[in-house]
Amino acid sequence: MSASTLKIVIPMAGYGTRLRPHTWSRPKQLIRMADKMVIDHVLDTFVNLPDSIQTEYIFIVGYLGQKIEQYMQATYPELKVHYAEQVEMRGQSHAISLAKEYLDGPMLMIYGDTLIRGDFSFLAKEPAEAVAWVKAFPDPRRFGVASVGGDGWVTHLVEKPQDVNNNLVLVGCYYFQDSQDVISGIEEQMKRNITLKDEFFFADAINIMLERGLKMRVENVDIWLDAGTSDDVLSTNRYLLEHGHDNTIEAYSHSRSVIRRPVFIHPTATVENSIIGPHAAIGANCNIQSCIIRDSIIEDASVVTNAVMEHSIIGHEVRIERQAGVMNVGDRTELTI
Repeated sequence: MSASTLKIVIPMAGYGTRLRPHTWSRPKQLIRMADKMVIDHVLDTFVNLPDSIQTEYIFIVGYLGQKIEQYMQATYPELKVHYAEQVEMRGQSHAISLAKEYLDGPMLMIYGDTLIRGDFSFLAKEPAEAVAWVKAFPDPRRFGVASVGGDGWVTHLVEKPQDVNNNLVLVGCYYFQDSQDVISGIEEQMKRNITLKDEFFFADAINIMLERGLKMRVENVDIWLDAGTSDDVLSTNRYLLEHGHDNTIEAYSHSRSVIRRPVFIHPTATVENSIIGPHAAIGANCNIQSCIIRDSIIEDASVVTNAVMEHSIIGHEVRIERQAGVMNVGDRTELTI
């Protein structure tokens, strides 16, 4: 990698329709999973970048994007973050093109609801012009895949392949030695009007770069998590709690309650006369009284009394009383009998 600052581009302008009602009032990057928000876990992806690499972030935001900016300023004041707004949803390539004024030198791109775990330290001495992170997946037909030639270089990216012969699924993270090549590929894609369902997909821009001779290799990841739907959020929450993000020992301090690990209970939350867990995450300033809660996420400042819930997501400042079952409740809602 050159001595230039590494730009990390994170598109997150989508409406998050598959996570409603929560995304009516905030972007999905601000939904809790275990001890942190989605955006925190995405940023954790890059904790093992070499110290010698200077970084700047470019967030492509849209609906409610000001809440992302407010959160970043409050939580990560030390990070240098640029913002570009995607007003019209014209696809991934269009989103990345909006970062053009901030791009020069090397770049990383990862989608704003993608969580992978891997070692990025190799980027300090990466010889390839580009890297695509992939994971072997039994049935790749819902995703995009990378075709790799006998010499180890990527030859083509295929969206939603018709067969399962190639299972190297693209997980939504890419490195490019020269970000201006990326912009050039996107501009050519738009000039040719290469779209799918009226959107410019990034794989098509990369294919143009490959046609021009781009030397791209693949890097395998073992862990690939998602936050695109309620089921995805709860599944990822379970994984995170099982892999270092629980605080069960501290949670045992809550009075007259049974804690079944793994759980995360924010230190400012109050829990009394309840059974919590496994796989429950309870946010800041919550008040939980006489409840049974498992496999669920309860966001900040919610009050839940005499309730039994599982496989549920409860938003901010929600009040629930005398309810049982599976619930998906948006911010500032009352559900009582």
